[in-house]
Amino acid sequence: MQDQVQLNKTLKLWQIVMMGLAYMTPMVVFDTFGIISGETDGHVPTAYIIALVGILFTAASYGKLVKVFPEAGSAYTYTRKAINGHLGFLVGWASLLDYLFLPMVNALLCRIYFTALFPNVPSWIWVVVFVGLVTFLNLTSVNILANFNAFFVFIQVAIMLVFIVLVIKGLMNGEGTGEVFSIQPLINEGINMSTLITGASLVCFSFLGFDAVTTLSEETQDAKKTIPKAIFLTALWGGVIFIVTSYFIQSYFPDISRFKHPDEALPEIALYIGGKMFQSVILVLTFIPTFASGLAAHASVSRLLYVMGRDRVFPKKWFAYVHPKWKTPALNAILVGIISLSAIFFNLTTATSLINFGALMAFTFVNLSVINYFIIRKKQYKSIKGIINYLIFPLCGTVMIGLLWANVEASSLIMGVSWLTVGILYLMYLTKAFRVAPPKYEEEEIQM
Repeated sequence: MQDQVQLNKTLKLWQIVMMGLAYMTPMVVFDTFGIISGETDGHVPTAYIIALVGILFTAASYGKLVKVFPEAGSAYTYTRKAINGHLGFLVGWASLLDYLFLPMVNALLCRIYFTALFPNVPSWIWVVVFVGLVTFLNLTSVNILANFNAFFVFIQVAIMLVFIVLVIKGLMNGEGTGEVFSIQPLINEGINMSTLITGASLVCFSFLGFDAVTTLSEETQDAKKTIPKAIFLTALWGGVIFIVTSYFIQSYFPDISRFKHPDEALPEIALYIGGKMFQSVILVLTFIPTFASGLAAHASVSRLLYVMGRDRVFPKKWFAYVHPKWKTPALNAILVGIISLSAIFFNLTTATSLINFGALMAFTFVNLSVINYFIIRKKQYKSIKGIINYLIFPLCGTVMIGLLWANVEASSLIMGVSWLTVGILYLMYLTKAFRVAPPKYEEEEIQM
C-alpha cells in the first residue's frame, strides 16, 4: 500500500497554548457581555467562575486521555476508543457543531465590527474577505498559524489591559458601582443560582480552546507530555482572563440598561468607556484577535474532519487528504471556509446556541470516557490515587457539566437534537442499522 502523506510534528508547548488561547478569543468576553449580563442579572464573572470549575475538572480528563490516545480527533477519538465506536461517532458528530460554527462566529464578529465602522459598506463583504484570508493561511504550514497566533494573543492582552485601566479610571470618577473593588459583580442579595448556571452554560463555548488543542496532537512534538500541559494551561489562563476582565466590565456596567444592542455589546462598551475615537481604534484592533481565533478554529475543525475521514466515517478521498507540499488537510480547510460564509445570515445568539450543544456533549463524554477506560477496563480502582484521579475527578466534571446541561437554552437543545438526529440516521446508514461497527483507521497504531 502506498504511504499516506502525514501531518508534520513541529509544534511546541508555547505554540499549542497560544493557539488554544487564540482559539478562545479572550476578547469574546466583550462581545457576549450584554447577552450573559442580561441572563445572569449582572453577574457575568460569577458565571465564568462556575464554568471554569467544571472546565478544569474536564480539562484534567482530557489530559489523562491524550496520554493514552495521543491522536488528533479530540472527544471523538477518546469516546470511540475508550467507550464505543458508535457513541464515538455521535460525539464527534455533535462536536462538529462547535468546531464548524466557531469559525463562522469569528467571521460574524468581523462583520459586526466593520459594519459599526463602515455602515454604508454591505456587511457581507467583510465576511467574504475574512473567510478568504483565514482559509488561505490554513492551506499553508501549521507553524505559520502558531506563530501568528502568539503575536495576536499578546495584542489581545494589551488591549484588555488598556480597557481595565480606563474602567478603573471611570470607576474612580463615580461610573458604575463607583468602586474599584466590590463584591457586587460577583454576588448580591438578589442573586439567582438558576440564572447563573444558565449563564455559565452560555459561556462554555468561550473555553473551547483547551479542547481544540487536542486536535493538534499529531503535529506536536512529544504529544503525550506536551498536550496535557497545554490543555490545563489553556483552560486556566483563559479562565483567569475571562473572570478578571468581566469583573471590571460588570463593575462599570452593573446592568445592560445603557446598551441599545446587548447582543453586540463591544462597540458600545468601547464608546462609553473611551469615546468615539477610542471605539474606532478598538474596533480596528479587535479584528486582530478575531482573525487569530478564526485561524485557530479553522485549523482545529479541519483536523477533526481529517481524523473522521481517515477513519472512513466520512469519504476518505476528500476528508483524509493531506497536501503533499504544505502537509495540511487542504480540502477540509476549503470546505470549512465555504461553511463559514454562513456568517452572512446568522446572528451571534443563534451561533453561540449551536456551539454550546456540541461543546457540552464533548465535555460530558470525555469525563465518562475516563471512568470507562481507567476504572471499568483497566481496573484502576484498587488505590486511593486511582479512585481520586479516575473516578472522583471525572465524576465532579460530569456533575458540573450536568448542571450546565440542565440549564441550557431551549433553542440550543432543539437545534442540537435536530443535528444529532441527522447524525444518528447517517450512523445507521454507515453501520447497516447498527449491525456492524463504524469504520476506523486502517493502521493499528499512529506513531507519535
